[in-house]
Amino acid sequence: MGEPLGVAVLGAGHMGADHVRRLDRVVSGARVAAVADPDAERAKEAAAGIDGVVVHTQAEAALDAPGVGAVLIASPGEAHEEALMAAFARGLPVLCEKPMVPDSAGALRVVEAEARLGRRLTQVGFMRRYDAEYLRLKSLLDGGRLGRPLMLHCVHRNVSSPPRFTSAMLINSSVSHEIDAARWLLGQELSAVTVLRPRPSAGAPEGLADPQLVLLETEGGAVVDVEVFVNCGFGYEVRCEAVCEKGSARIGRAHTMVVTAAGGAREEVPQDYLVRFADAYDREVQSWVDATRRGRVTGPGAWDGYAAAAVAEAGVRALETGARTPVELAPRPALHDPSGNTRPSNIGATGRPGPEPHQVP
Repeated sequence: MGEPLGVAVLGAGHMGADHVRRLDRVVSGARVAAVADPDAERAKEAAAGIDGVVVHTQAEAALDAPGVGAVLIASPGEAHEEALMAAFARGLPVLCEKPMVPDSAGALRVVEAEARLGRRLTQVGFMRRYDAEYLRLKSLLDGGRLGRPLMLHCVHRNVSSPPRFTSAMLINSSVSHEIDAARWLLGQELSAVTVLRPRPSAGAPEGLADPQLVLLETEGGAVVDVEVFVNCGFGYEVRCEAVCEKGSARIGRAHTMVVTAAGGAREEVPQDYLVRFADAYDREVQSWVDATRRGRVTGPGAWDGYAAAAVAEAGVRALETGARTPVELAPRPALHDPSGNTRPSNIGATGRPGPEPHQVP
C-alpha cells in the first residue's frame, strides 16, 4: 500500500505517550511523523528514539510538519475542538480520544463543520467497540438469539481518582464510555438520565460523590444502570451484562489470571485501563490506520462524540438536581445519519484529500 501513514500525535501525556509507543512499535502501516505538547520536554521524551519524528509545542505546527497525513488527538479535552477544526482545514483524517469535545455545544459545532465538508474525517476513540468481549456481545445482540435487550447492568471501577477529579467527571469522563457502549450495543439513542448518590466511600477524597449509580433510559424502552466507583481501591474493573427476553450475557471477567498456590487461589485484577483495554487500543488504532490508508473513515464518528457529550451533560444536571433529566439532541445532519445517502471520504493514501469519490448507493 505504499509509504506508511505519517501521523501527528497531539498530546504526550499518559494516553498520548502510549499512542506514540503503539504507532511506533505495534501498529503496521504507520509512523510517528510529529509529536506536539505544550511541555517540550514531555514531547521529546515521548518521541525519544523514533527516527524522523519532529517535536513541537504548538499543535498546528505539528499538523504542518513534513509527511503528516493524519492526526491522533490525545491532548486534554478542552483543546480538542480547536485541533479538530485545524485538521478539517487541512483535510486531515483524525482519531480523537474521548471526549471528542467536552461540551455538547462545541461537539455539535464539530459535527456541523464536518457535515459542511461533505465527508467524514473523524473517528472518536471509544475503544470498547474494539474490545474482543464487547465485539462478541454486540454480535450476539445483533443476531437476535436472545431476543430483544431489556436491560444492561454495567460496572466501572477504578483504583483511585486522579487529582482534581470532580463529582461531575464520574459521569462526563468515566461513564461516557458506558454511554457510548450502550448506544452502540443497543442501537438506540439515550433519552433520559437519573443519578442516585449513595453515601460517599471513606476512600473517596473530601467532597467527591463517589460512588454513583447512573440510570440511562433509551428511546426504545430499555434501561441501563451503571455503577461507577472511581476509588474502589483494589483494581480497574469494567463489566457489562445484557438481560434479554430469552436469556442474558455477561462480559468483563475474562481479562484476569487466577494463580493457585499454597492451598489457595488468587485472582489478579488489572490496575489500569491501559492494561485492561490494551488489545482494544491496538485494534482501534490499527483499524484507523488501515481505513485511512484505503481512503476511508470508519468506527464511531463525530455524531457519536456529540451524543455522548449531550447525554453526559444531562447526567451532570441529574446529579446536581436529583431529578430525572431528559436528553436533548439536535437534529442529525445527513452526513451522520446511517439511513442517509451520503458520500464516503475522499482521503487519499497519504491522508490528504484525493480525487472526488463516486456517489454510493
